[in-house]
Amino acid sequence: MKIYPYKRLTRPITLRVTSVSLKLSDGTRDPLITSAYSTQEQTVALGVAGHTDWVTATIGLSATLPPGADGPDAAWSDLSVLAVLTDGETNVRTSAALTRDAEGSRDWSGTVEVRRDDHLGRASLAVHAVGTVDGVAGRSIAETDRSWVVDTVSDEPVRGLRLDVQKASFSKSSREWLRAYADAPWLVDTTARVPTVFVNTDIDGIVGLLDSNGSGVDSKVRDLLVAQMATDVWTAVFHGAIGDLEVEPGGNPVFPTDWQGEVLREMLPDVVPGVHVEEALRQVHRRRTGEAGWGELQTRIHYAAIRRAEAARAVGFAIRALERTNRESET
Repeated sequence: MKIYPYKRLTRPITLRVTSVSLKLSDGTRDPLITSAYSTQEQTVALGVAGHTDWVTATIGLSATLPPGADGPDAAWSDLSVLAVLTDGETNVRTSAALTRDAEGSRDWSGTVEVRRDDHLGRASLAVHAVGTVDGVAGRSIAETDRSWVVDTVSDEPVRGLRLDVQKASFSKSSREWLRAYADAPWLVDTTARVPTVFVNTDIDGIVGLLDSNGSGVDSKVRDLLVAQMATDVWTAVFHGAIGDLEVEPGGNPVFPTDWQGEVLREMLPDVVPGVHVEEALRQVHRRRTGEAGWGELQTRIHYAAIRRAEAARAVGFAIRALERTNRESET
């Protein structure tokens, strides 16, 4: 949470993507179909048309400011609205001014241009309203509370790691390979196009607990179980991704463009902190394929998985719930 020493709007800006088109290397433009962007996921996938020779992408935007942006008692003047595209990997920041749709309207629209050479994978798109407050220009008045993701390589507008969760009796499953793991509560299959978590219905009560919507200690135990499952999932998908890399002729690994690349970009900053994600990938690949240190790296991988699963939060909630229950039982 940020604290500002001046008045601002208390509600966020609503941002929508209205169109996407690619400019190809031959100068032609290809307007992408609406499946190139998802309002629910708030993600744009620029690889949906399969072009590898695009030069720039133009993303059409519509932003709605919250009530009060132009109120007669507003504490600011010179209101303007900017779309800002930020890439943490390449340190590129692109901004574009939006224009008001009509006098007095809270809707603003415009476009932002994405240059292919400026981005390796994903960038973040937000909208900011700025104005002059107390004589200081360019102060932030409001912004989107959740940025859109602009994925320059993906062919599907999916924000993060997708999982397919299936329930099955491991001992009786038609998938014969599951029968060898009849005493496991769950397993993660990373060989599928989308990672799949199989939950073993032979374990008495596990499905009911995972599907429960109760409160109290039961809900905290459920959250703890989900956090453990999520830790296993993140660990498994990381190993699945790092073990299936394409390598350039010079020996450098290449980031995958599907869920594997998403997992690696998400976890590598915790696995090899303090370096660019590309260098982190090279270091992990060298350790896995022969250079010393792969064993020691397992602690960092486990730590990265624990963070993504928010296991510490789940453990803390469970402990506090148990302590509260114990205190209540003693009184």
